[in-house]
Amino acid sequence: MCERDDDLVRQQIAYYRERAREYDEWFHRHGRYDRGPEHTRRWWDEVAEVRAALERAAPRGHILELACGTGIWTERLAPHAAHLTAVDASPEALAINRLRVAAPNVDYQCTDLFAWQPTATYDFVFFGFWLTHVPPARFDTFWALVGQALAEGGTVFLVDTRVQPEMRIDGSLNGGAAIRTLNDGRQFQIVKIFYEPAPLRKRLHGLGWSADLHATATFFLYGTAKVNG
Repeated sequence: MCERDDDLVRQQIAYYRERAREYDEWFHRHGRYDRGPEHTRRWWDEVAEVRAALERAAPRGHILELACGTGIWTERLAPHAAHLTAVDASPEALAINRLRVAAPNVDYQCTDLFAWQPTATYDFVFFGFWLTHVPPARFDTFWALVGQALAEGGTVFLVDTRVQPEMRIDGSLNGGAAIRTLNDGRQFQIVKIFYEPAPLRKRLHGLGWSADLHATATFFLYGTAKVNG
């Protein structure tokens, strides 16, 4: 990565370590993320759409979750897994995840995802709210890593945020970087690259993937990808 990307990734890891205790406020629309009952209703309706799609994708067998965070998705994956490997760079987030999920079939690995290498293959690979944090120069390498981790015939499922006006609550967007602010006012720069289904599908096709991607009305991009046969 270039020096700017290296610095952004370092800040990004530091930010999510510091944010671990308040991360769920964002997902649950609490505190400064509360936009009122109508917004909250639409949010949870769209979360339900993504959750239903994840169930249809049939996670199974040996599952890998990248950037597992505080366990919002880990707790939904674990009941389907013979074994689940959950990877994240934040020990603080992993501690919350462990308490939340408390499942004997989950193995946690604390490491920078840009330095991580799989030592096994997995039937199902999941990453939630992660792809938008991959620097553009690392996009191809990241998907090659996912392909390396995926067993033959396996499935990838991703969910991420779409660009929306509310994103500016945490700071301005600027050329693939975003300023993010913690509840105590401290600020960090992170990587933030937004995608829409059609362009992302086309880009993945060029890397040898077949992707079935969708967008909810406002908030989320989601779908599956498989290695082209």
